[in-house]
Amino acid sequence: MGDYESEDPKNDKRKNSGPSFPFGGGGPKMPDFKPFGGWKFSLIYVLILIIGLSLFNYVFLNRVTPTIDFSDFKAKIASGEIKRVELTDSYFTGYTTTRRESAQRPPLRSSYGQTSETIYRTVPIGDPDIIKLMDENKVAYYAVSREGSTVLNIIFSWVLPIAFFIFIWRFLMKRLGNMGGNVLSIGQNRAVIVAEGDIKTRFTDVAGVDEAKEELVEVVDFLKSPKKYTDIGGKIPKGVLLVGPPGTGKTLLARAVAGEAGVSFFRISGAEFVEMFVGVGAARVRDLFKQAREKGRCIIFIDELDAIGKSRINNIAGGNDEREQTLNQLLVEMDGFDATSGLIILAATNRPDVLDPALLRPGRFDRQVLVDRPDLSGREAILRIHSTMVKLAPGVDLAAVARQTSGFAGADLANIVNEAALLAVRNGRQLVSQKDFEEAIEKTVAGLQKKTRIIKNEERRIVAYHETGHALVAAFTPGSDPVQKISIVPRGFGALGYTLQMPIEDRYLMTEDELLGKINVLLGGRAAEEIVFNQISTGAANDLTKATDIARKMLTDYGMSKRFRNVALTQRGGGIMGTPSQEPVFHREYSEATQQYIDEEIAHIVEKQYTAVKENLTRNRELLDRVAVMLLEKETLDEKEFKALIGDAQTI
Repeated sequence: MGDYESEDPKNDKRKNSGPSFPFGGGGPKMPDFKPFGGWKFSLIYVLILIIGLSLFNYVFLNRVTPTIDFSDFKAKIASGEIKRVELTDSYFTGYTTTRRESAQRPPLRSSYGQTSETIYRTVPIGDPDIIKLMDENKVAYYAVSREGSTVLNIIFSWVLPIAFFIFIWRFLMKRLGNMGGNVLSIGQNRAVIVAEGDIKTRFTDVAGVDEAKEELVEVVDFLKSPKKYTDIGGKIPKGVLLVGPPGTGKTLLARAVAGEAGVSFFRISGAEFVEMFVGVGAARVRDLFKQAREKGRCIIFIDELDAIGKSRINNIAGGNDEREQTLNQLLVEMDGFDATSGLIILAATNRPDVLDPALLRPGRFDRQVLVDRPDLSGREAILRIHSTMVKLAPGVDLAAVARQTSGFAGADLANIVNEAALLAVRNGRQLVSQKDFEEAIEKTVAGLQKKTRIIKNEERRIVAYHETGHALVAAFTPGSDPVQKISIVPRGFGALGYTLQMPIEDRYLMTEDELLGKINVLLGGRAAEEIVFNQISTGAANDLTKATDIARKMLTDYGMSKRFRNVALTQRGGGIMGTPSQEPVFHREYSEATQQYIDEEIAHIVEKQYTAVKENLTRNRELLDRVAVMLLEKETLDEKEFKALIGDAQTI
C-alpha cells in the first residue's frame, strides 16, 4: 500500500506515538477498596474519626487542672480555702466548696477562670502530716477509684489507635497486593488455576494452525491414556514450546489442550515470577510446581517465557540477578519431575532466538511447535469461527475477506469481525454487510478516516496525482498485487491519501524482478508529482524509506548485487566474547569499501528505477490526468472504477 504523508513532522508515521492521558485521567485505574459490603473507603472518614476521637478525649478525658506545689496545697488547707480533697494515686484535688454547695452550684471553670468553685491539684509526696492537717481544719477528704477511667484510657490510648493502624495496614496491603507487592505473599505463585473440566475451549475452536494442532494431539492423548505410551517404553515430551508471532493463537492452543485433556490448567505470565525482592521468583517457581504435583495430571502454561528465559551467556553485570535465579530454579524443577507423572509444561514466546540454550535442550522443552500466521484457507476458517456470534447479511463472502487479509494473524481477524459489527451498528443496520468488512479492513490497515480534516485544493491535487502514480505503476507492473482502492481521504496519523493493494494469493518467495517492481510502485507517487508540478513534496517520505530498505536487502540479504553476487553481507549479532547474547550487538563483517559500494549501489538502483517510472508515466500523461481528475471528483475509486478508467492499456 502506498500512501501520501503529511509534511507536518508531528504526523510522521515513522514516529512512535504512545497513548496519552490528559489531565491525569488515563492509565490503569486501581480497583475500589470496599471492605464492608458496598461501603467505599475514603480518607474523609479517617479524618472524621480522628476529629471525633480528639473531641472525645478533650471533653471527657482531658479536663486537666494545672497542678500547684505541694506546700501551697497544704497552705490553702491550713488557711481554710480548701474545704474538701479528693485523693487518688496520681493526684490530690482540692475544692473550695463542699459537696452540697458544689451540687447546688456546678462549677463552670477551674482555678484559671472566675467561677463559684476553685479547683487545686497537686502531686502527692507521701507526707503523713497531710491527713492530720485536714483533720485539724475540718476538711472533708475521700479516696476515688479510677477503674472506669483507666478502662477508657486503655481503650482510647491503646485499643483504638492500634485498631486504626491495623485497618490502614490492611488497606495498604490490599492495594499493594493488587500491584504485585504484597510482602506476605511474595513467595506464592500468581498462577490462574482452572479446575478440571472448567475449560470449555476445544480444538474445534482453534483454526488456521492445523499443523500445530496435530503436534499437540499427542500431548492430549498422553494425558488421557498414558499407559499405552509407558507400556512401550515411550516418554511424552516434558515441555512443549509454542513459537510464533503475536496474535496467532498460542494461548488459545494451550487452553484447547487443557480442555481436550480434561485436566487442571495453571496459567501464569513469565513477568509475574520476578519481583524487586531477591529470591521471590525462585520461590514462586517452587510453589507453582509444588501445587502442580499435588494436582497430579495437569498442564502448566507459562506465557511470554522470554521474560525469565533469556540467555545467561552474556550477563555483562556479572553475578546472579533475580531473573537468572528464577531461570535456574525453573531449569531445576523441569529436571526434577518424572515424565510419566502427567505434568506437562507448555510455554509460549515470540522471541525464541533470545532463550537460554539450557531451556531448549532435550529433557526440558523437547518439542518446539511453530504457530504461524494462517494461510488463505486458515483465515477463512478463523473468520467463520468468529462470525458465528455475529449476524451476517445474506451474500457476505468470507472467502473474499480472507483474500483481502493476507498476512493477518488470528487476533487481527477477530478484530476485523468485531469492527465490522460495530460499523454496522453505527450505520443503523442490524446485519453486517460485505461493505462493513471492507471498511473494517481499511480501518485496520490505513487507520481511521479523517473526514473533518480540511486540505487546500492545491494539496488535494498533489495527493491525487501522487496516489494515481502509485496505482498506474502497480496496475501495469508484472507480478504486482492488484489495486483494490484509491483514496484521497486522509486516514491515520499522517496519510493524506492511500492506494490499497491486496494480493490474490499468499506469496512466500519473490524474484529479483518482482522486488524491482515493488520499488517501482513505491516511486510512482513522487514521479507523478514531478511530472505534473515540476517539483517534489514531503509526501513520499514513507515510500522512499520502504524502497531504500528493499534495495538494501537485495544487496545485503539476498545476494543480488553485481560485485558480490550470491554473497550475504548482513550484519551479524554477537556478544562481547564473540558468542550469541540475549540482546545481540550488530556489527558488519565487511570493510568500509564494501559499505561504500552498498550505499552507492542502493542509490544507483533507486535512481535507475525512478528514471524508468518517470519516463513511462510521462508517455501516459493523458491516462494519469484522467484518473487523477476522477479521483479529485469522487475522492475514492474502487477496483472496478479504476479498471474502467484505464481501459485496455496493459503497458506503460
